[in-house]
Amino acid sequence: MSTVISAQMVSTLREKTGAGLLDCKKALTEAAGDLEQAETILRKKGVASAAKKAGRTANEGLIESYIHLGGKVGVLVEVNCETDFVAKTDEFKALCRDLCLQIAAANPICVTREEVPQAELDREREIAASQAAGKPPAAVQKIVEGKVEKYYATACLLDQPFVKNPDQAVKDILTEKIAKLGENIVVRRFVRFQVGA
Repeated sequence: MSTVISAQMVSTLREKTGAGLLDCKKALTEAAGDLEQAETILRKKGVASAAKKAGRTANEGLIESYIHLGGKVGVLVEVNCETDFVAKTDEFKALCRDLCLQIAAANPICVTREEVPQAELDREREIAASQAAGKPPAAVQKIVEGKVEKYYATACLLDQPFVKNPDQAVKDILTEKIAKLGENIVVRRFVRFQVGA
């Protein structure tokens, strides 16, 4: 027996996820009318679709700025997308503003893990190894790798917990926007200024 998918159910799911009407109806049909399961299905498809878009060229976009109250912290960030049409949307502009706030609040040193200087990683590994001195070698290795992961979560913008929703990493927010806007989005670079730093 098939579940009847009402227009209200499709509308509710669409408001929650931002997905297209047809995608919402297909997800609800697949989930037999279960809204939570349909949302999960759409999120999984969104992540897959975002991965497909990752290789596409993103040469348009915006440079967004933010000066914190009191003028002690300032941020410039360049966020690229594929078309100027998407760059002009309110949703893309809001993402750029959120990224500025993230950088101002969390003070990352780079955008991705690949950009972390090797000297910084070596220093973090050395500190972690000295803190774990006297433990079995296998335990030391696990401790060192755990500390390096924690370092990435503070040093790399995309690995940081999102300040507006700490349950998600910044890269997850970016993936959701890629799926919703239908274009590859890349945080190209940023600079953070702080008085006296």
